Amino acid sequence: MQIGMDSLVDPRLTAFVEEAREFNAAAAGAESPIQAVDPRSPGGLEAHRTGLSTRPAPDGPPAEELVAEAGGRQVPVRVMTPQAGPPGGVYLDIHGGGFYMGWAARSDWRNRWLADAAGIAVVSVDYRLAPENPWPAAPDDCETAALWLLEQGKARFGTSRLAIGGGSAGANLAMSTLLRLRDQGMTGPFVGAALQFGAFDLSARTPAARRFADEYYLEAYVGTVEDRTNPDISPLFGALHGLPPALLTVGALDVVLEDSLLMAMRLSAAGGEVDLRVYPESPHGFTGFPTAMARAAWEDIEGWLGERFAAT
Repeated sequence: MQIGMDSLVDPRLTAFVEEAREFNAAAAGAESPIQAVDPRSPGGLEAHRTGLSTRPAPDGPPAEELVAEAGGRQVPVRVMTPQAGPPGGVYLDIHGGGFYMGWAARSDWRNRWLADAAGIAVVSVDYRLAPENPWPAAPDDCETAALWLLEQGKARFGTSRLAIGGGSAGANLAMSTLLRLRDQGMTGPFVGAALQFGAFDLSARTPAARRFADEYYLEAYVGTVEDRTNPDISPLFGALHGLPPALLTVGALDVVLEDSLLMAMRLSAAGGEVDLRVYPESPHGFTGFPTAMARAAWEDIEGWLGERFAAT
C-alpha cells in the first residue's frame, strides 16, 4: 500500500489552486486588528470575540431559537429547516472558535445553505465558552443538545436519522460528544460525522499538537487540567471503535493537518469508515473563505451528508 498527499487531493481542485494562493497572499497582507491583541490583556478577550469578521445574512427564513433540554441540563440552539419540504435528517452543528470565541448565529448563512442544499434540518449549539466556563462545560452542552435530538428529534423533525459535525474546536467537541454517546450505547441513529480541520489533541504529547501548545485557547479551556490526554479533551487518545462513518476535511496548509491524518488512521485502525479529503493551498478555517476552494469543500460535505442520510 502506498500513501501520499496527492492521493488525498481530488484532481478537480487543481482549477482552484491559483485563486486560493492569491486569496492567501492578500489575506496575509491585511492583518486583522485582533491578531495583534493578546486575549490575556485587559479587554483582549472581548476584542477577540467582537472582532470576528461578519458573515452574510442567510438567504431564506431565519433560524428558530430554542432551548434544548435533556438530562436535567439546558442549552440554547438555533434550528434551520429546509424550505423545499420535510427534512431527510438532522445535522447537529458545533461551531469553532478555539473554545473561547464564536456563537451559533454566526453560522446561520452556512447552515441555511446546508439545510436547503442537503434537504436536512441543521441544529447549531450555543455552548458555553471558556475561560468563564472551562472544560467540561462545552462538551456537557453539546451532549445535552445531542441527547435532546435523540429524545425529541423524531417528533419535532419527522426523522430519527442524525449526523454531527463542526470545525476546529467544533470538530473536537463533535468527537467528544460521539464518544460520550457511544459509551452510553446511543450512537445508533447517527449516520455520520463531518469533521473540519479538527484540533483533536490538546495534550501537546504528539508532534502535531506541540505546534500550537502555547496557544491561548488551551490555557482558557483546559488550563487547570493535569491530564489533557483525557479523550473528552483530546479525542485522538480515545478508544475509537463503534463510531459512525467520518468525513475529515482539512487544508494542506493547516497547522492541524497532522491531527486529521492521525485521527483518520486511528479511526480506520478501530474499524471505522473514514473519508479523508485534503484541499490544496488551504490554511486553517478555509471553508469560511469566499473562494472556489471553500465552495468545493462545502459541496463535498453536503454531498457526503446527503449520501449518508439517503443510505438505508
